[in-house]
Amino acid sequence: MTAPPRVLTVAGSDSGGGAGIQADLKTMLALGTHGMSVLTAVTAQNSRGVQGAWELPVEAVRAQYRSVVDDIGVQAVKTGMLASAELVETVAELLAGTDAPVVVDPVGVSKHGDSLLASSALDSVRTKLLPVATVATPNLDEVAQLTGVRVTSEGELRRAAAAVLEYGPQWALIKGGHLAGDAVDLLTDGSEEHWLRAPRHDNRHTHGTGCTLASAVACGLAKGQSVPEAVTAAKEYVTGAIAAGFALGGGIGPVDHGWALTPGTPGTPAA
Repeated sequence: MTAPPRVLTVAGSDSGGGAGIQADLKTMLALGTHGMSVLTAVTAQNSRGVQGAWELPVEAVRAQYRSVVDDIGVQAVKTGMLASAELVETVAELLAGTDAPVVVDPVGVSKHGDSLLASSALDSVRTKLLPVATVATPNLDEVAQLTGVRVTSEGELRRAAAAVLEYGPQWALIKGGHLAGDAVDLLTDGSEEHWLRAPRHDNRHTHGTGCTLASAVACGLAKGQSVPEAVTAAKEYVTGAIAAGFALGGGIGPVDHGWALTPGTPGTPAA
């Protein structure tokens, strides 16, 4: 048997299973790739929020990364919660020495508004991590956190993308999901533009959306797709996952990572 494309996530754990490493690995399985993980932090987290977070030592992160990459190899890497400046810089150094496309989800806060990145790490994200990214996937809060640009309308997405691209990623995917109306994202490398639009689903259970989208992009890149192809496919996948999101616990439930594998699920592609 030939091994499927190999995708590595470097991110934190979500004990509730909706975001983080857990969402990444579910996405990778659903999209036909082999998911591997480098754990950067452990969170005590559920549908109501993050009750605690503990980052792993740099040596543990580096050892996990080298263990996977040096033996198994990777065809794409996705980063998520990196917590501290020291971890950001360590991961950026590892990525710079790896010959594979990199999707950077510059996680700053959780769905519930809990901080997942030390303020002292922001400059390291700007100057160390974004320059090694093939695609950076910030939401509007993360754009504001990193660049100071605040977006209140679809027409301002170009300005946000330009500000992110100044830090060096090859492509910026600015997620406009926090705006009113359709869910509109802008993918650009500074010269060509791709506008991705999907209807907004009336479903509050959207925990893990950002992790899922970035992981889906990494899966497409691992399969050899171009950045626009990978992002377009990822947008379709996450839109279906949001439509099928379900209640869990007493707060915000997760998107359904296995939506396309379940017959009759809303948004399931026709056979």
